Amino acid sequence: MNSFIKVIFIEWKLNNRNFLNVFFALFFPVMMLMLFGTMYGNEPIAQFGGFGSIDVSIPGYICIIIAVTGLMTLPLTLSQYRERKILKRFMVTPIKPIDLLSSQLIVNTVTTIIGMIILLIVAKIIFEITFIGNFLKTTIAFIIVLLSMFSIGLFIAGISKTMKAATVISYIIYFPMLFLSGATIPLEFMPRSIINLSKIFPLTYGVELLKGVWLGGNLLDYMNDILILSSIIIIFISLSIKFFKWE
Repeated sequence: MNSFIKVIFIEWKLNNRNFLNVFFALFFPVMMLMLFGTMYGNEPIAQFGGFGSIDVSIPGYICIIIAVTGLMTLPLTLSQYRERKILKRFMVTPIKPIDLLSSQLIVNTVTTIIGMIILLIVAKIIFEITFIGNFLKTTIAFIIVLLSMFSIGLFIAGISKTMKAATVISYIIYFPMLFLSGATIPLEFMPRSIINLSKIFPLTYGVELLKGVWLGGNLLDYMNDILILSSIIIIFISLSIKFFKWE
């Protein structure tokens, strides 16, 4: 147990030394918040059911943080470790490779939570956001979205033989979802063609689920989103187990 805690601590320090990891997880969503908050404000709008544009955008920004850690940081780090034979070297030490994998999941989860807390503090102070949802239901929705994105990230790490390959795959998946899932700009502002296109992206269902319960909806009202995200978790975890190699 002590060795596992040490691995987590080391991975945490290494993660925080990576400027891109820290920037996109902790500061980029806040920049998006300030940009669109300055443009649209947070006055109640009938189009959003009486909520402000920032109120309905916050769940999307949280999903951005989840996508960054799950689709970029996690797979790129693991593929880099494999490429540099770090995972293989762990096999001859008391520390098991699974400990390193578990520590990465923990570190990225903690990073996601910290990024979310920073985002919410800034949004509350500057835009006085409103949260009328149930904390437990919102937490469940958050975990479902987190697991779905992390499962895809593990799959990317599993099929990528090099960090370069993982980077290409992650970017191809991440950036279209970032702008076309409703995470950056609410889909209510999008034309019908973009809304239809957004349905092919897993993050779209994460944004819909988290936004729904964040604004007071019931989990049962979003069973379609939950079922799709749960299917993604099962499918990509299964594929990750099949394809992931330590060396």
